[in-house]
Amino acid sequence: MTGTVTHDPPPAAGGRPGGPLIITEDADLLDDLLRLCAAAGATPEVHPSVPARRGHWEAAPLVLVGDDAARGVRGAARRPAVVLVGRDQDDPGVWRRAVEIGADHVLMLPDGEQWLVDRIADVAEGVGRPALTVGVIGGRGGAGASTLACALAVTSAREGLRTLLVDADPLGGGLDVLLGGETTEGLRWPAFAASRGRLGGGALEESLPELHSLRVLSWDRGDCVAVPPQAVRAVLAAARRRGGTVVVDLPRRVDDGVAEILAQLDLGLLVVPGELRAVAAAARVASAVGMVLADLRVAVRGPYAPGLDDREVARLLGLPLAGEVPVEAGLLRASEGKEPPGATGRGPLARFCRGFWERALVEVAAG
Repeated sequence: MTGTVTHDPPPAAGGRPGGPLIITEDADLLDDLLRLCAAAGATPEVHPSVPARRGHWEAAPLVLVGDDAARGVRGAARRPAVVLVGRDQDDPGVWRRAVEIGADHVLMLPDGEQWLVDRIADVAEGVGRPALTVGVIGGRGGAGASTLACALAVTSAREGLRTLLVDADPLGGGLDVLLGGETTEGLRWPAFAASRGRLGGGALEESLPELHSLRVLSWDRGDCVAVPPQAVRAVLAAARRRGGTVVVDLPRRVDDGVAEILAQLDLGLLVVPGELRAVAAAARVASAVGMVLADLRVAVRGPYAPGLDDREVARLLGLPLAGEVPVEAGLLRASEGKEPPGATGRGPLARFCRGFWERALVEVAAG
């Protein structure tokens, strides 16, 4: 059982995450709360009553008050992120005590354990602005979506942003290969197939291969070509909690796993060559993607068929124009053993990617 009274959690002191403050004299309840903190990867501070040392009550990012200690907390300064924790599901007085101590949540064990683990894990990781998450999808086969996704991720990392590149296409050959890191140690998608519930963002990041100052979640060369949708949801949610940017290279088909990714994207880029047949194919892709993703924009690549340019392609598709993707050899044909697209920071493709991130980040800052 849980119930909400509503407050936003306070920022951790100095912008750094910290452990929760536990206030209780109930040994059994304390054992349970310590167990849940361990499951969430957090180290709590424990007191039988409100800490006498100045600032500990105010600075804790989360306070867990045992129902046995509620009376002693009534005189403490009001603050957000206080949870009253008890066991008696039928106690009608718990809500009165919650109001008396200014709790924003009432939780009964064992029913509320998973909620509390998630809340403590948020504290342990630090909860800030989620990552700006961008999906890239080809309007037709060979449109250059994978290469553009790599170039966007490499550019983001070069600009100093925490960056994760996600390969959502199991039949695409592996983005780690495109980045020249197929032998780099780290986990690939099949390792997360059994994931359920919440994953730690920090643990996810540290487990993945690091290439060109970014983390990459790709496919291995095994037989696994699908991950359950709930695992996809858990992985992408963990990636977004770390902040920075997440770039996802999407397949052109929309199955349940891809729909989970689309639901967490901030925006999508549909890469469309300037050909009538490509526009026709892209219209079908846009129709499927648009059922889940509200903000889909078109990135057009030349050369153009007679009568077409980037604005006309966007008009025919009825989508906002993200820009014209420059024609470079690296965009059309990634050569193994060479630097990945955009790695040098020079050339029209790198300029396109820098401009895209500048505009996108301004949009995020504006609202």
